[in-house]
Amino acid sequence: MTKYYIEHQKILVSVDCIIFGFDQNKLKILIGHRAMDPGKGEWSLYGGFVRNDESINEAADRTLFELTGMHDVYMRQVGAFGNLDRDPGARVVSIAYYALINVKDYSAKMMKEHGVEWVNIDELPPMFSDHQEMIRKARKLMQSKIKTEPVGFKLLPKLFTLTQLQRLYEAVNGEEIDKRNFRKRIKEMEFIEKTELIDKLTSKRGAFLYRFNKKAYEEDKNFKL
Repeated sequence: MTKYYIEHQKILVSVDCIIFGFDQNKLKILIGHRAMDPGKGEWSLYGGFVRNDESINEAADRTLFELTGMHDVYMRQVGAFGNLDRDPGARVVSIAYYALINVKDYSAKMMKEHGVEWVNIDELPPMFSDHQEMIRKARKLMQSKIKTEPVGFKLLPKLFTLTQLQRLYEAVNGEEIDKRNFRKRIKEMEFIEKTELIDKLTSKRGAFLYRFNKKAYEEDKNFKL
């Protein structure tokens, strides 16, 4: 492996994880202060370098697990970022991934351990290198995906109200949705099941709780919002 391409410049490859969450009707991003130079102390996504014994997907899975302690998380590649001046420390090409998790599943202990916090996507501070551009592209991809696949349910608890579901789609897309049309479309989807349970915590009047039936979706897959 070492005797080939020795005449070529070596370039570092890293992965960066854009972790989306949904809380208090806002789309959130998990970020923290960079722990190394260059850019030490700047707001940053969580990432790391790809090791010699792993693929880029394996590196992303490892990085996500190191940060969250979670397996089987929905994660998709955003793309490669390789501007010449993106990292003043060295020539680094980064492969960005976005992941969707329920904020309630991520422990406060691990957040404190890694020094990260949930920040409203519309109130992001200045960030290291091209990390804001990564987030922008990831959100655009998710906006497209959430219209044709039920990925949004990965950001919600297992039981949710229709208001919570609507607020999620509004937060992801950055625009309000007509309540009547939205609920009419939801009622046409048999895999979004109404339960007999009532939510009395987030709804003063009490609202029915719903759940996503994955098996019913697999049999139908007629999803478009």
